[in-house]
Amino acid sequence: MNRWEYRTVKYKTGGFLGGKLDEEDFQNLLNSYGNDGWELVSCFDTSISQGQTRDVVAIFKRPV
Repeated sequence: MNRWEYRTVKYKTGGFLGGKLDEEDFQNLLNSYGNDGWELVSCFDTSISQGQTRDVVAIFKRPV
């Protein structure tokens, strides 16, 4: 049976009220975790109101 460990990463968005994602920085973050053996299994935003996003949450897993 496979065993997994999980990691949750919160990525802060920029801009005055949030919601501005630095795509290159976020991609570098994802690639960094991938290079360490982590696999992205889920990614979602934490909406606050009227489509504005405060953070992006990424969940990773890798075998133990």
